[in-house]
Amino acid sequence: MTLSCVNQLHQRLPGSPQFQFLKDGHALGLGWDNSSQYQVAAVWREDVGYYWCEVWIEHRVIKSKRMWIDMHRVPVRNVSLETQPAGGHVAEGQTLVLACLVSGGTGDINFLWYRGALGVKLETKTQRSLSAKFEIPAVRESDANQYYCSADNGYGPRLSGLVSVTVTVPVSRPVLTLRAPGAPALVGDTVELHCEAQTGSPPILYRFYHDGVTLGNSSAPSGGGVSFNLSLTAEHSGNYSCEADNGVGAQRSEVVPFSVTAPREDRAELTTAVVVEGLFGLLGLLTAVLLICCWCKRKMGQPSARDSVR
Repeated sequence: MTLSCVNQLHQRLPGSPQFQFLKDGHALGLGWDNSSQYQVAAVWREDVGYYWCEVWIEHRVIKSKRMWIDMHRVPVRNVSLETQPAGGHVAEGQTLVLACLVSGGTGDINFLWYRGALGVKLETKTQRSLSAKFEIPAVRESDANQYYCSADNGYGPRLSGLVSVTVTVPVSRPVLTLRAPGAPALVGDTVELHCEAQTGSPPILYRFYHDGVTLGNSSAPSGGGVSFNLSLTAEHSGNYSCEADNGVGAQRSEVVPFSVTAPREDRAELTTAVVVEGLFGLLGLLTAVLLICCWCKRKMGQPSARDSVR
């Protein structure tokens, strides 16, 4: 409701006039103001009474005529239910707020909240406002359902539409398992890396790591675990881990150490190569020693210049 203090002569008032609105002799709002209008946000039954305005101009006060304003109760209308977080998507453990709103209605309004299409009553609040809130402090997976509310100010309840609420369960810490064809794992083998979180709403994205470097990722649209195959080389020895993430929060597995062993033939070839290399080294050393000995003998066998003179 808007109250306006109007100059009936439609003449511009001189100076800087100040306005004040009164009801039954009591000033409304903060009293004197330079606005010629006063807004009543919500009208209630006790707002019935005599209203008038006053103008302070050129050191004098001009009063308007008193006007009787009556109120008629208005039924509630346009009942709606809103969720916080918006959209009805909430993570397990978070707070869910169900706000019941009406666009109009007077007097005390009785708000009720219901769960499910069959209407299990959750809460009742009576207050003089156009909205009321009901909170579920720590949402559980079982709270995923449809909700609606009703509002009634004596003219019969008005219902909101159904609003769906989905609850996302965070993933638990995944477990990484490495499955090799045999023990020990050999170069050339294919090892299976299996990562699985026991709880968590799908879809779940899994990532695999070797010494902190990403190997790859795979998604589980319906939940459960996933596997990643790896063809082994000697460089694949190290620490492995995996990560599970469903958008609520990522969880990393414990680190699993893994070693890769070279096959026997590879080790034999390596041993032969080492032996041959050692033999070549020894042969080179012996050759050098023989050359030094020959040089020394030749040196000792040559007569000196003094001996030649004699």
